Amino acid sequence: MSYFVKERDRAPAATQPIPANPSLPRTCVIGAGSSGLAAVKALHQAAVPVDCFEQGSVVGGNWVFKNPNGQSACYETLEINTSCPRMAFSDFPMPADYPAYARHDQVAAYFEAYVDHFGFRDKIRFNTRVDAVVPENGGWRVETTGPEGTRQHHYDAVLVANGHHWDARWPDPAYPGSFDGEQLHAHDYRSAKQLRDKNVVVVGAGNSALDIASEAARVARSAILSQRRGQWVLRKYFLGRASDQLVLPKWLPWWATRARLRLASMLSGSTRRLGLPQPAHAPGQSHPVQSEQIRRVLKSGAVTPKPGIERLDGGRVVFTDGSAATADLIIWATGYRVRFPFLAEDLVSPAGNEFPLWKRTVHPDHPGLFFVGLLQPIGAVMPLAEAQSVWVSEMLTGRYVAPEAEVIRTQMERDHQRNARRFYSSARHTMEVDFDSYLWDLERERRRGGARAAKSSPEARHRLGAAA
Repeated sequence: MSYFVKERDRAPAATQPIPANPSLPRTCVIGAGSSGLAAVKALHQAAVPVDCFEQGSVVGGNWVFKNPNGQSACYETLEINTSCPRMAFSDFPMPADYPAYARHDQVAAYFEAYVDHFGFRDKIRFNTRVDAVVPENGGWRVETTGPEGTRQHHYDAVLVANGHHWDARWPDPAYPGSFDGEQLHAHDYRSAKQLRDKNVVVVGAGNSALDIASEAARVARSAILSQRRGQWVLRKYFLGRASDQLVLPKWLPWWATRARLRLASMLSGSTRRLGLPQPAHAPGQSHPVQSEQIRRVLKSGAVTPKPGIERLDGGRVVFTDGSAATADLIIWATGYRVRFPFLAEDLVSPAGNEFPLWKRTVHPDHPGLFFVGLLQPIGAVMPLAEAQSVWVSEMLTGRYVAPEAEVIRTQMERDHQRNARRFYSSARHTMEVDFDSYLWDLERERRRGGARAAKSSPEARHRLGAAA
C-alpha cells in the first residue's frame, strides 16, 4: 500500500478570486521559492493585501534547473533528501505516482501546480528585483527594479523569503598556494558534463558533496572526496521504504529524535571503514547527510577518500596526511552565507550566519519584518515555512497576539542557546531546528496567541508581531 496521500485529499481548488481586505496591513513577500509561495498562499487565503516580488520568471526557486533568477543551485541529478509526504504542504500532497524522493523537475512542477490550485499567481510580480527594504513611517519602503523600471512601494509588513542557499561560501581564509586548474563552487555545478574526463577533487561532507562525488565516479578520469570532518551518512531507504517514514509524536523531547537518528546511523553502517573520517560528534549533533550511492563508489574505488586539504600546488592538491593528487577541477561544496542584500547591515547583520530570531520568524527589534524559511530543519523546510506563514497571517489579521517583549526575548535566547548545545559549532548549524518539535512548539504558541487575541483590544491585535 502506498504511503502517499492521494491527490483527491488535497484542499479544494480555488474556484473564484479571494478579494483582499483593504483594512488589513498591506504586505510584501520577497521571493517565490518554496517558502515565498507558502507565505503568499497563506496571506492570500487570509484576505491580506499582498504583493510578491520574484527576481526570475518562474516560481520554485532553488528547485528550478537553470532558474532564470540566477540563484538556483539545482543540478541535473538533484532529488529531495526528505520523502515526498514529509516535504509536501499540509493541504496539497504530492502526486501519488511520484517516487519516494522526487526529482527536482517533479518538485518544480509540484510548486507550479500549488500556485494554480490555490489561485494566487496574480499576486506574484515576476522579473522584479528587490533592491532595498527600509523602515519608513511605521512600515517599510520597498524599492524594486522590474519591467516598469525602478519603483518605490510602501508596505505595513514585509516577509523575507529569499532563501539561504544562493550566496556561495568559499574557504575563508583560502588554502595556501595556487592552483592551475579550475575551481568551482557547488552552487555553480549543473551536470556531469563539467566533470567528464577530468581529475576531480570534491571538498565537503554535505549532501551536495556526496552527490557530486558520486557523479564524478561515473564520468571523471579520477574522483577524490576530501573531508576534514566526518559526517554520519544515512541511507535513504530502510526495508524498502523511505527511511524518514518513522514519524514520532511532535510533542516528544529532543532525545527521541536523537535516538531515532542514532538508530538510523547504526542501520546505515559506518563510512569510516570506507576511508571517510570518523565523525567527532554523535548522530543527531549535526544536520543529517543522506546518500544511497557514496558507499558503493567508495567500495568500488571509483572515489578515493582523502582528509582535509593542506595546500594547493599548481596542478596538485596536497592533503593533511602528506599525500597529493593531480587535479584539473576542485569543487568546493562548502556551504552558503546567510545574506539579505536589500537590508542595511546596521539593521540586520547575520555575521557568521548567526541570526537569532523568535521562533525563527520574528525579529523583536523590527515589528512588521518577518523571515520565512530561514531555518535548517532535520527534515524539510516547506511544512515549517507553511506553519510560519499561517502564523504571520494570524498576526496580520488580529487572530494572534504576541506575548510581552521580555517573554519574546527570553524565549529567543533560550532557544538559541539550546540549539547551540544540541549541534556542533559551525556556520551550517546556526539555524538548526527539529522538524516535529518545531511544528509542535509553534502550534502551541499559536493557540496561546489566539487566546490572548480574544482578550485583547483591537489596537493590540494589529501590532504586526510586536509584543502585546
